[in-house]
Amino acid sequence: MGAIIPADSRRDRAALTHPDTQKPIGTLYVIATPIGHLGDLSPRASQLLGQVTVIAAEDTRTSQKLVPPRARPPTWIALHDHNEARAAERVLDHLRAGDDVGLVSDAGTPLVSDPGYRVVDGAHRAGLRVLPVPGPCAAIAALSASGLPSDRFLFEGFLPAKTGARRKRLAELAEASPTLIFYVPARDLVTVLGDLADAFGADRMGCVARELTKQFEHVQRDTLSALVEWTGADPDRRRGEAVVVVAGAPAVANPATAIAPGVLADALADELPPARAARIIRALTGLPRAEAFALVETRRSGGD
Repeated sequence: MGAIIPADSRRDRAALTHPDTQKPIGTLYVIATPIGHLGDLSPRASQLLGQVTVIAAEDTRTSQKLVPPRARPPTWIALHDHNEARAAERVLDHLRAGDDVGLVSDAGTPLVSDPGYRVVDGAHRAGLRVLPVPGPCAAIAALSASGLPSDRFLFEGFLPAKTGARRKRLAELAEASPTLIFYVPARDLVTVLGDLADAFGADRMGCVARELTKQFEHVQRDTLSALVEWTGADPDRRRGEAVVVVAGAPAVANPATAIAPGVLADALADELPPARAARIIRALTGLPRAEAFALVETRRSGGD
């Protein structure tokens, strides 16, 4: 890991110029904001929200609460699913004019099941600087608290709303080995958990992380079938927003590798030359060549 940069460093405000025109260009900051608890806004995120010339926000009214007092208010650009293409061009125009822009979503890290892709993609294509300001993300928060394997995971986001399409997608994921992460409106938890149990098996382990960092947050881990019952038992558990984390599919043993090397040696020792029998045992079991050969020789000589 690199050296930690002090919070008061001027790194974020380093002047940049376009390589062709030599005119100043702005930086696009992708700023993570709290998913619930306002105390999770990082000092650097707060500092930048107090400095950038422009803030592109999914909901400007929500995001205004995060901006510290400043002598000159920022220019606000509403950027959401319905206007992202048009709003992205406005943001890029500001960046080309030398304005620093902060990109925020309603909650969490922008672009993670939120708008912003067109802005970031456009900035890269235009040769502009893009920097992340890391912070809260509901998917990672839920994964970290789930106790399920976290070395490999697949973020699926929101599943299709229509039953047929949702079940089809879950069938495609049933054999995936990484831990799976889904965003689920809490009102749909019973239905989605039921579909998960049908597709993945009732005994597959899962975790429901609801209303993370908010007043009524709760993390519940159990089998998928038990989570269906737990969620359905109390209507309050079907309020707000939820992340569902599901263990990946267990590894399926190759039937050939399940055969003990000694059993293979018994079957092959008298039927094949020792070297060939040893090669087959090694290929099927992974046993080192010398050990496989010795095992065959032992069986041929009548040993145990």
